[in-house]
Amino acid sequence: MMQNPFLEKLLNARNEGRRLVMPLIGFPGLNITKCTVKLAQQNYGEHYRVIKAIADIFAPDAMFPLMDLAVEANALGRYTVFPQTESATVVRDMFSIDELINGLQINIAFDSRLLGYVETMKLMSIGLPSSIIKGAYVTGPYTLAALMMGADEAAMATVLRPDELHLVCQFVTEKIQEYVRLLIASGAQAICILEPSAVMLGPNQFAEFSANYVRHIIESCKYTGIAAIYHTCGNTMHLVDKMVESGISAVSLDSSEAGVDLPAVAKKLPSDVIIMGNINPTGTILRGTPQNVEKEVSELLKRMEFYPNFILSTGCDLPQETPIENIHAFMQTGRQYRMKP
Repeated sequence: MMQNPFLEKLLNARNEGRRLVMPLIGFPGLNITKCTVKLAQQNYGEHYRVIKAIADIFAPDAMFPLMDLAVEANALGRYTVFPQTESATVVRDMFSIDELINGLQINIAFDSRLLGYVETMKLMSIGLPSSIIKGAYVTGPYTLAALMMGADEAAMATVLRPDELHLVCQFVTEKIQEYVRLLIASGAQAICILEPSAVMLGPNQFAEFSANYVRHIIESCKYTGIAAIYHTCGNTMHLVDKMVESGISAVSLDSSEAGVDLPAVAKKLPSDVIIMGNINPTGTILRGTPQNVEKEVSELLKRMEFYPNFILSTGCDLPQETPIENIHAFMQTGRQYRMKP
C-alpha cells in the first residue's frame, strides 16, 4: 500500500506538538479574485486561481476545490441550474428507475463540467506547495441517489421501496468510483465524501444506504495511498459509529450548534480515526470579530487537547462573505497552539 501523505502530515504535526489547521475554505477566495461562483465552477483556470489565492494568503494544511454537490448529478443528465452568485443546484424533476439502464451507458469522464473539476485538481497538484495536502470532494452515494430521485422520494424509498433505492445507490456508487479514479489520477491525496442528505436517516438506514456504499468506494482505491474523509452536515452523533465502520480515514463533523459534541465523539472513536471539525461556519467566524474567533477556536482546542487524532477545521464550507480577518484569526490561533506532552 502506498504511503498516505495526509496521515504522514498528521504524524509529523503530532511529533512537533502542533495541530493541523485545515478549514473547509474556498468560497471566500471568490471575493479575493473578484470571480463569480458560476465562472469558477465552469472555468477551471478561474477555479484554480480562486484556490491558489486562498493557498497563498492562508497556507492551510489542506486545500479542496469549491464544494459542489451538483457535479455528478449534472454529469448523469439531471436538470441543473447555474446561478451567477450561488452554487449550481439540481432541480427536482421526474425520475424513473428505467433511467438507470440508459445511465449505465453514460461515461461521466466525458462530461465537460466534471472534467473541469478534474483539471482544477491537476492544477492544484502542480501549482500548490507540497506542504499543502490536495483534496477533492465527491457527492456521497445516498445524497447523489436523493438528487437523482428527489429527496422526499429517496427518504420514503428507505422504508417503502428499499430494493429500488439499492439499485439507484449501486448505480451512483459505480459513477462516483469512476470520478474518484479520475481525481486520484489527477493528483488528489484526499477524497472527502459529502453526505448531507443522509443525516436524516436512522443509524441502520444510514449504514444500509450510505456507509455500505462508501465502503465500496474506499475499497476500490485503498491501495492508492489516498485518505478518505466522511463529511456529513447536521447532528451526526447517532451516525458516527456507522461512518467509522465504513473504513474511512477521517470524519468531518458539523458544529456544536448543530448538535455535535466533538469531545464525546473523540472518547468513543478509535484513536486511529481522524476527527475534523467543528467551528460553526455561519457563526462567530462569519459574524463576529477576530477576537471572538480566537476565543472560540482556543476553547475548542482546549476541549480537544487530549486527542492527538484531532484536526482543527470548520463544520462545513465557509461562506463567500466570511471576513478575511476572521479567517486569519482562525488560522493563527490554530497554528500557535501547542499540545501538552
